[in-house]
Amino acid sequence: MMYGMRGSGRMFRILMRHAGVSREMGGEELSLAVQRVDQMFIQALEAGASDIHMHPERNALRIRFRIDGVLHEHEVITQPDLIQAMISRVKLAANMHLDEKRDTQDGRIDMEYLDRRLSARVSCIPTLNGERIVMRILDPARMQVNLDSLGMPQDVIAHWRRALQVAYGMLVVTGPTGSGKTSTLYASLHTLDRVHRNIVTVEDPVEYEFPDNVMQVQVTEKITFPRALRAMLRHDPDVIMIGEIRDRESLQIGIQAALTGHLVLSTLHTNNAIETISRMIDMGAEDYLIAATLQCAMAQRLVRVICPDCRVPYQPTPEEIAALKIPQEWLAQARFFAGKGCPKCMNTGYRGRTGIFELLRISPAIREAIVNRASSDQIMQIAVKEGFRTMLDDGRDKVLRGITTPREVIQAVYAGVYE
Repeated sequence: MMYGMRGSGRMFRILMRHAGVSREMGGEELSLAVQRVDQMFIQALEAGASDIHMHPERNALRIRFRIDGVLHEHEVITQPDLIQAMISRVKLAANMHLDEKRDTQDGRIDMEYLDRRLSARVSCIPTLNGERIVMRILDPARMQVNLDSLGMPQDVIAHWRRALQVAYGMLVVTGPTGSGKTSTLYASLHTLDRVHRNIVTVEDPVEYEFPDNVMQVQVTEKITFPRALRAMLRHDPDVIMIGEIRDRESLQIGIQAALTGHLVLSTLHTNNAIETISRMIDMGAEDYLIAATLQCAMAQRLVRVICPDCRVPYQPTPEEIAALKIPQEWLAQARFFAGKGCPKCMNTGYRGRTGIFELLRISPAIREAIVNRASSDQIMQIAVKEGFRTMLDDGRDKVLRGITTPREVIQAVYAGVYE
């Protein structure tokens, strides 16, 4: 059945899942609210949006799409009846209570577009002007990426692949929300032998389903991270993925699992890879246990890629050159680029994103420094002597190769950490 854009040849439908069985969601095809909601989803998917924001204002509903990490205004709806009908349609599709307007609600929408199965994680919160809805679009095709396509430097990807083959230990990916940590973990799991190794994950939420041989557990109010992890250890796992280490108990269980012969992959919120160690100590982990279990810590950020269709030469400012720490002797041969904006990139000058990375390998010298409670600066000095390169170094390389702009790298990583 055609939805949203009649006669265009594009197929879109919302699916309802009940007792494990999916069926098409009801609703009159000619209803204006049904058409506008379906059209909103279609346009978001075609634009490559990661999130849809439905923001109520006093006399309007503002719809915005997040594309390549930046919000873009899509549409403003002013008809009161249509606004309420669209919100009700989304809430119904997400299996939320329509009559509940004073409390937060979470749900999930399954959909099908051009024979692709997708879903959206939905959050609804009451605000001063009505219910605000944000939908995170989850496309399994985006998560079927390999490590080579994430943008890791060759030395980083070689060391990371080697670390993934160890029998036991802990690998940690760090960075703020929206820095691509989940994509890195999923791409890492895709490299592992899922036939002969028992892989289990505990996530909040489970964003993408593996097609085979991976047991995924959804965290709930009843099944917390620590409770799920303790239960997992009784399921004979070889590899455990912890979506995020949030508290001391989860960290301790993860460390104990790594000590007892399991490979543990997880994420943590820190500014850079070096700070992973001090963060784990602050959360209550013993330094000698960190030294014994941590194999490596990788920090990452996402930067936008210059649009190839409108790329033009660019002259960076002296401040940008200083911030990126580009040596003066490099400037004579260096070439910089930026996008001037075109219809293909929505006049932003950027299209797509790539990662910038730094990888801290826990060498014998660094293990000794951890046990001796060395400062982050002392650990950094040891790591640099052993070849450690920061995210700023990787970002500068990508600027000099014409992949991204100085502004993107500075916004992503230049927070005084590497001054």
